[in-house]
Amino acid sequence: MKAKKYLWSIICVYMCYLTHGIQALILGQNNVNFAIQWGFDMSNPESAAYAAGLAAVSTAIAWTGFGKFISVWIGGEISDRVGRKKMMVGGAVLYIICFLGFLFTQNALIASVCGFLTGVATSGFWDAAGYPAVQEACPAAPGSALIGIKFFVSLSGMVYPLMVVQNASNGNWKMNVIIPLVMSFVCLALALIAPFVYDDQKKAAKGEANKDHNAIQDEINAAKAAMLQKPNKLVVFLIMFYAFLCMAIMYGAQQYTKAFGLSVCGLSEMQAAGMTSIYTVGSLCAVLFWAFMMGKLKWNPLKVILIDSICTAVALAAVLFIHQVAVIYIAITMLGFFAAGGALQTGLAVVQLFNPGPKGRNTGIYYTFMGAASYLIPVVAAQLTKASGEANAVYTLMIMLLVFAGLAILSSLYLVAQHKKIFGKSALSK
Repeated sequence: MKAKKYLWSIICVYMCYLTHGIQALILGQNNVNFAIQWGFDMSNPESAAYAAGLAAVSTAIAWTGFGKFISVWIGGEISDRVGRKKMMVGGAVLYIICFLGFLFTQNALIASVCGFLTGVATSGFWDAAGYPAVQEACPAAPGSALIGIKFFVSLSGMVYPLMVVQNASNGNWKMNVIIPLVMSFVCLALALIAPFVYDDQKKAAKGEANKDHNAIQDEINAAKAAMLQKPNKLVVFLIMFYAFLCMAIMYGAQQYTKAFGLSVCGLSEMQAAGMTSIYTVGSLCAVLFWAFMMGKLKWNPLKVILIDSICTAVALAAVLFIHQVAVIYIAITMLGFFAAGGALQTGLAVVQLFNPGPKGRNTGIYYTFMGAASYLIPVVAAQLTKASGEANAVYTLMIMLLVFAGLAILSSLYLVAQHKKIFGKSALSK
């Protein structure tokens, strides 16, 4: 019944993440136009000025990741104190300010500040409030509610790159900024009118706090009691570090597949934009597939992570070494399916499996590793572009992502071996 009563809060969160899906792509998909707006000469793709313009865009993307990195941990704590509504409203306000900045600023530094604030708005505000809000509104199926978030992020990621090309060809690329700006105002309106479970409970029953705390602690104690031995420090590190590896691959592929298609594979503008959309189609299919495998067939999330890591490495290798359009499209679809189809969220389930504890704290630590990857990848891309030009930079970046996929495979194999020791059964059995 809660899902019906709090339908507006669910709609609000999903609308916010539909908008976030565009925010995650907006700088990378419009990189040349933004660089021109910021005063860079982008007339010659072989010039140092052109490389400097692309590097400036990558720097702004990096600041988005840094905003996520420094805000995600504390955001959850603040959300528990002030409630979900205030955080959702605050995130929407920041999005409006930032999209206005992207629309009008002619200064790369101001754009980087806007990028930083969108990172704070996304992780420090919306992630901190939106993820728990939909779970609280759908207590009977919290996993399905979370999958809905991934679905709407992927949906905008599928449509937006094609919209970018269409608007640019019509000579009106700024519509690519105006549309998410309008969506941000809708998010603000929904956040203001929607009731949130946590906020209502916080007002109604402060006296139940100790009872709720004891129930949470009992759940944690029961999970620890099911272990035959305590996980070692390397296990605890690797389950958190997976967030870095997964996000680095996912973020790098999301932001730079179009540039890779254009500069390395020789694709047309529409073909390269199609790579990003196909990548997103793969992630949408994976969301539904893995929800079935883990929800209905009860597959262990560690088994899913191992399969994701192996297939991600295969897909990256195909993209790197076989420059045929059909093969690239198949590989990009695989990459979306196995790297971006809920792998990051599945990794969080593995964290709770091996390191049972307060969910907010575990989520904060895990997503801090994620935020570090969001910051590092565009910084590396910017430096590589300055040093060697766009084509060499994106190719080197893709090789780095392949190395990360290899590390994810090795980490997953080690965790599978440890799972047998800790729980007395193989993670691959289900």
